[in-house]
Amino acid sequence: MPGLSLASRLDGAVGGKTASAFDRAFGVKTVGELLEHYPRRYARRGELTPIASLPLGEPVTIVAEVVSATERRMQNRRGSLLEVVISDGDGRMSLTFFNQPWRLKDLTPGRRGIFSGKVGEYRRQTQLANPDYELFDDIEEARVEAEVTARRPIPIYPATSSVPSTLVQKTIALVLDTLGEVDDPLPDDLRARRGLLPARAALEQIHRPENDDDIPPAVATLRMQEAFVLQTALLQQRQFVRALSATKRPAAPGGLLERFDAILPFDLTPDQQTVGAQLAADLVGDWPMSRLVQGEVGSGKTLVALRAMLQVAESGGQSALIAPTEVLAGQHLRSIARMLGPDLAPELMPTLLTGQMPAAERRRAALRVASGQARIVVGTHALLSATTTFADLGFVVVDEQHRFGVDQREALRSKGDSPHTLVLTATPIPRTVAMTVFGDLDVSTIRTMPAGRAGIQSFVAPLAEKPGWFARVWDRVAEEVAQGRQAFVVCAAIDSDQLAADEKTDEPADAPAGSAPAGESNRTRWGVVQVAALLSRLPAFDGIRVQILHGKMPSDEKDAVMQAFARGDIDVLVATTVIEVGVDVPNASTMVILEADRFGVSQLHQLRGRVGRGGLPGLCLLVTEASSGTSSRSRVEAVAATLDGFALAEIDVELRGEGDVLGGAQSGARSSLRLLRVVTDADLITEARAEGERLLADDPALVRHPGLAAALERRVGVEERAALAKS
Repeated sequence: MPGLSLASRLDGAVGGKTASAFDRAFGVKTVGELLEHYPRRYARRGELTPIASLPLGEPVTIVAEVVSATERRMQNRRGSLLEVVISDGDGRMSLTFFNQPWRLKDLTPGRRGIFSGKVGEYRRQTQLANPDYELFDDIEEARVEAEVTARRPIPIYPATSSVPSTLVQKTIALVLDTLGEVDDPLPDDLRARRGLLPARAALEQIHRPENDDDIPPAVATLRMQEAFVLQTALLQQRQFVRALSATKRPAAPGGLLERFDAILPFDLTPDQQTVGAQLAADLVGDWPMSRLVQGEVGSGKTLVALRAMLQVAESGGQSALIAPTEVLAGQHLRSIARMLGPDLAPELMPTLLTGQMPAAERRRAALRVASGQARIVVGTHALLSATTTFADLGFVVVDEQHRFGVDQREALRSKGDSPHTLVLTATPIPRTVAMTVFGDLDVSTIRTMPAGRAGIQSFVAPLAEKPGWFARVWDRVAEEVAQGRQAFVVCAAIDSDQLAADEKTDEPADAPAGSAPAGESNRTRWGVVQVAALLSRLPAFDGIRVQILHGKMPSDEKDAVMQAFARGDIDVLVATTVIEVGVDVPNASTMVILEADRFGVSQLHQLRGRVGRGGLPGLCLLVTEASSGTSSRSRVEAVAATLDGFALAEIDVELRGEGDVLGGAQSGARSSLRLLRVVTDADLITEARAEGERLLADDPALVRHPGLAAALERRVGVEERAALAKS
C-alpha cells in the first residue's frame, strides 16, 4: 500500500470521525494541513529526580519500584481511589488514580518502571495524580529508557475542548508513521546554502523531537519553506496578472477627469498628486493595474480612487467599489455623489447595490449596472452575486482589503475582462507585512493629511486603578454635547447578556476551564443594549438624544440612523464597530471606546479616526479594566501614545506577533501564517522573495521544481487558481 502524501484527505488517513473533529476545530482537511498544525511549545517530563527532593508543581520523571497498591471507596463522592506507594530506594511517594481499579493488575508490589507527572502534595506527602507510567522487568532497561524519555520534549499543540493536545499528538504520530516521500519545496542549492533539513526530516523533528537540539533546525527549515512558498505564490499571481492584456483607459483633454479637477474646492496634497499620477499611468499600462493604496484615516484615499474611476469612465468603462459593510457602502455613495456635484453625477449615475435593499429597488439598480448606465457602482458582497452583471467592468476598487478574502477579490475581477484593480486600506502596513500579505500588488502610500484637521487627543481611563473615572467619562461626553457637538460610544458587542462563551482555547486540555491571564476577564460587560440603558438613567443625559446602531439592524434602519446622526438629529450614537471605517460626521468631536482592550491596535486607531475630522478638535477616551502590565493594557496605551498610524502598525504586529496578519478572513485557513513572524523574520521574507524571483525567472513553469509546484498547489488551491484564470 502506497504511503500517504501531503495532499491526501485526512479522513482517508485517520478515519472520518477524527477527521471531522479536526475539520470543525481547526479547518484541517488534508494530511499536509494537519502536519502544518505545529506545536506552540514543548513540555519536559523533567529530569530524573530523587523522590526525596522532588519540586512541588514541577513535571518529573522518576524510576521507582511499586511497594504497595490498595483500592478504597471515596467518602465524599462516588467512585473508588487507587493509591499506589512507590520507592526509589531512598524516598517514598504515592500515586493516586481515580476510578481506575483495573490498574491493580499491573501495579503489583515489586514491579519497576518509569513514572511521569506533576508533583503535588496531599497531607504533607508528595504524590503524582493520574501519572503516566511504563513498567519494565529489568531495572537497567528501565533506567536507560527513563533517561531517554526525560530528555524527549513533549509537543503541546493549539487545542480545543473537543480536540485536546494529546489527541493532536497521537493523530500526527499516526500520520507520520504512514507518510510516504515528501517532495521538497526548497531548491537544493538554497537548502544547502542555509544548512536546512530535508522536508520530511523537518516534519519529524518538529513533531517528534528526540531532544531539544532537534527543534531549532526543524523550525528554521519550515519557516524558510513557508516564506519561500508564500512569496513564490504571490510572485506567480503577479506574473499571471502581467501576462494578461489590459484595456487601456486614458484620460481625454477636457474630459470627465479635467472637469472634476476644475470643480474641486481644494488642492490635492502632494501625496494625492503622486499616487494619482501612479494610478493614471497604471490605467494605460500593458497589463491590468494591481495596486494597493494605504493611508491614514481621512488622508483622501477615496478621492484618489474616484479620480481613477473618472479616467476609466471616459472610455465608457464601469468601476465597482466593494465595501465591507452596508453603512460604509452607503457613506461612499453619498460622498462620491457629493464630490461629483450636480453636473457630473447624472452623467455617471453612481448606483448603490447591497443585499438588504428592497427587491424592487435592487432590481432597478442591477438593471442600471447591467446596461452600463451606471458607470460607478458601490456595493457590498452583493456585487459578487451571480445575478450581478456589468456591461464593461474596467476597474475594481476594494475598500479595506483585510475584510475580504483573496477569492472574493478575484470573483469580482472575473466579472470584467481583465479589469484594473485597486485595493484601499486605512490600516497602515509595515513593509514586511505588505510584502507578505499584498506581495502581488504594487504599493503606494498617502502620508500627508489634508489641511484644516484640528487633531485628536487620546486618553486611557484605567478603571482597574481608578473606577471613579467611569462616571467622569459620561460627564465629559455630556459637556461636549452641551457645546453643540456629537459623540460616538463604541462597544465590543450588541448585547453582552446574550453572548455565548467561545469554546475554542489555545490551552492543552488539562488547562483550567475559562482560565485567562491575570487581570484579563473573559466576559464582555458592555454591549450596545447595556450602554443605552445606562445612559437613559444618567441625570447628565436628560435631554440628550441617544440612538443605537449595530450590524444586525435592517439596512434601511441603519442608513436612517447614520443619516440622522450626520444631520445632527442624534447627539450620541452608541454603536458596534460598524462605524469603524468611512463614517464621516465633521461635528462628531468625541469618541468613547468601552473595553478598549478587546480591540486590536489598528482597529482602535481606525475607530479613533471617526472624530476630529472637521475643524473641531477630537477627543478619544479609551476605557479599560485591564490591569497595568498586561498585553491588553499595553495595546490601549500604545494607541493613546501616538497618532502615527504607521508607528502603530509596527507596534501592532510586534504585540500580536503570532502571524495572524493574514487571518482567516484575509485568505482562508490555508493561507494564515504558521511559523513566520513578519517583524522578526523581515530579512528572511526579503531573502525568500529574492530567491523566488530568481527561480521563476529561470523556471517560470516550475518544470524542474515539482516539490515547489505541489506546495503551491496545496497552498493556493483550486478555487484561487480558477478565480485567477477567470480574471
